[in-house]
Amino acid sequence: MTPKPNPRINHKYCHFRLRIRRSKIHRWGVYTDQDIPANRKVIEYIGERISHREAHQRWHSRYLFLLDDQWMIDGAVEGSGAEFINHSCEPNLEACIIKGHIYYMSRRPVKEGEELTIDYNYNRTDEKMPCSCGAKNCRGTINQMRLDGQPR
Repeated sequence: MTPKPNPRINHKYCHFRLRIRRSKIHRWGVYTDQDIPANRKVIEYIGERISHREAHQRWHSRYLFLLDDQWMIDGAVEGSGAEFINHSCEPNLEACIIKGHIYYMSRRPVKEGEELTIDYNYNRTDEKMPCSCGAKNCRGTINQMRLDGQPR
C-alpha cells in the first residue's frame, strides 16, 4: 500500500493538540503542541473495522491494529492520525482497548514538541524488523526479538 499522501490529524479523536510532521524515527510522526500529563487519553486509533481474513488480504497495509480475536482496525482507511505514531522501545504512550475502542494513553508526562511513540509489540514469530527509534535501551527490532535472535 502506498503511504497516505496528506497525513493529517482528525482532531475529533484527540484529547490534546497534536500535529504531524517529519520524524527522525520514520517518515511522518505525531507531535504534541502542549504538555500532556501521565495517564491521560491522548488519541483514539480509528479506521475501518475488518475481519482477520480481510486483514490477511491487506497484509501490505502498515496501519493494521489488532482489536480482538475477530477484528482488526485498518488506520489507512479514515484513520485519526494515530496511525502515524511511530514505534519506540521506550515509548511515551501505550495502547488500551476499552469497550471496542483503541486509545493511546500517556505512560508518563510528555513535553510540548515531543514526538509521540508507542511500542508496537509485534509478535515474536513475525519477521525481524530492524528498529531505528534511537532509544537508549533500544532492543534492535520493532518486534519483540533482538537482532541476535534472542527474546528480549
